[in-house]
Amino acid sequence: MKYLKYTPFLYLILGATFLYDGIVKWDDPAETPKVSLFIGGLAIFMFFFRRRFAKKLEDRNSKP
Repeated sequence: MKYLKYTPFLYLILGATFLYDGIVKWDDPAETPKVSLFIGGLAIFMFFFRRRFAKKLEDRNSKP
C-alpha cells in the first residue's frame, strides 16, 4: 500500500502534460485546446484533493 502515497504525483505530472499540450494547441484553429486545458486543470485539482484526503485519513487512523 506504499504506492498509494505516490499516486497523487501521477496526477500532477499528467496535469502539467495536458496543460502544456493545451498551451501548444492554443494558436492552432484546427485543434481544441479547451479539452486539454480542462483535463489538465482537473488533474491538478485531483492532486490537491487526494493529498488532502490522504492527510485526513492518516490523521484519523493515528488517533487512538
